[in-house]
Amino acid sequence: MTLTNAPENIDELTFDAALAELQETVRRLEEGGLPLEEAIALYERGVALHERCARLLGDAELRVQRLVERGGGQVAIVDAGELERAE
Repeated sequence: MTLTNAPENIDELTFDAALAELQETVRRLEEGGLPLEEAIALYERGVALHERCARLLGDAELRVQRLVERGGGQVAIVDAGELERAE
């Protein structure tokens, strides 16, 4: 995704879209040659994109941690408190 057609609201981006835009942002910043104000704006958006990716990864990790294999090979979702008591 290029920055010219990127949604303004980062919270609406999927993980893949946020990561692609973050990679493009980093590439443009590393390339250099940008006016200072544009570079700062890109950097700020990059930080927000990084935070979005980290938040989505954290949410995914919690979902995976809640999946536990039950007897007989069945997978069930359990309450996080139940996981803590089992440890």
